[in-house]
Amino acid sequence: MHANSRTVSSNQHGIHDQLDQLVHRHASSPFQKPVTAVSRSAFDHGIHAWRAAGSAPLILDAGCGVGLSTLKLAQAYPQAFVIGVDQSADRLGRQLSWPDRLPQNQVRVRADLVDFWRLLLDAGIHPEQHYVLYPNPWPKRAHIGRRWHGHAVFPVIVALGGRIECRSNWKIYIEEFAAALQQLSGETVQCEPYLAGPPEQTTTALPDALTPFEEKYRRSGHALWRCLLQLPATGKAHPCVTMDDSVIR
Repeated sequence: MHANSRTVSSNQHGIHDQLDQLVHRHASSPFQKPVTAVSRSAFDHGIHAWRAAGSAPLILDAGCGVGLSTLKLAQAYPQAFVIGVDQSADRLGRQLSWPDRLPQNQVRVRADLVDFWRLLLDAGIHPEQHYVLYPNPWPKRAHIGRRWHGHAVFPVIVALGGRIECRSNWKIYIEEFAAALQQLSGETVQCEPYLAGPPEQTTTALPDALTPFEEKYRRSGHALWRCLLQLPATGKAHPCVTMDDSVIR
């Protein structure tokens, strides 16, 4: 594992001054982008696997990458079922040093998260835990709308409810995610340090890194950040959180 990751460089030096109005606009307007057939098929596959396992408490690993986090979450929560979702076939297909026997309480699917989140809400399925681990920071100021908390799908994420946790090595991303969560939920959400520094430079025991990025950032000496919030089981859906019924087949 190389430890030479660059820190995030940005022309933005604090929470974006348009974040609150962006979140408000998205919560006030229906998001009606059609769902793709690929995402619908992946959703059906993932939910079928979950139901075949007895509809255990559901953990969603949003943007699971190569799937290491999905595997580790399944091992950590054997009483739950973990669905890892990523849009990249390349990442999902990479050959890692997997255990000889993979946990049966997990599945990874290829889908657009924007679609997958909305399909979950439309089906009335609410994860007990929801992880968004090291998403693309889109650090340029002009890219605020590409970050999950600035995206039109964010009200759906909140409406899904459960315990949601986001981690990043860019503090501003977590500060913004926390601010957007607080705006929509009405609950206080804090940005807090997490696993600051590489393991060889600390005397405290650290939990295993959940993702390859987390391990790489830690060994590169990056400060890591997270926010988390326990939402009601059904979240706080805004009345305008709706989905177009049309599906591209």
